[in-house]
Amino acid sequence: MKERRKTLSLSQNDLAEMSELGLATIKDIERGKGNPSMATVSKIMDVLGMEIIYRVRNTVAE
Repeated sequence: MKERRKTLSLSQNDLAEMSELGLATIKDIERGKGNPSMATVSKIMDVLGMEIIYRVRNTVAE
């Protein structure tokens, strides 16, 4: 996330404002702290022009 943000020349504050999240939330995520919800991650990914792909993993029950 941090790398993509920097590639787009966005500050943490820019990303917070554009994603309508708190600056502390952005800082925590970039430091590997906290546990953001999927809604929070989705907002950030939208701003960064990225998408989340959900996959169902196949498991074999014996």
